[in-house]
Amino acid sequence: MVMSDFMALPEDLQEKASEYIASLKREARQRLLEKHGGKLPPRQFGLHKGKYNFDIDFDEPIEGFEPYM
Repeated sequence: MVMSDFMALPEDLQEKASEYIASLKREARQRLLEKHGGKLPPRQFGLHKGKYNFDIDFDEPIEGFEPYM
C-alpha cells in the first residue's frame, strides 16, 4: 500500500489499516526474536558504505536558487 492509497481511505479504515500494520510489525519483531534466541541481532554498521556517490560540488549552491538561500 502506498501513502496515496492510505490517504484515500476513510478515516475509520485508516485507523484499521494502521492497527493492522502495527500488528504485522509486532509479529515481525517476535519472529526475529525467536530466530535469534530472544535477543535482537547486532546492527550492521557500514552496510551501505560505497553504495552512494556524491559529486565533489555537492555542497555548492545551485544556480537559480540564490533568492531562496
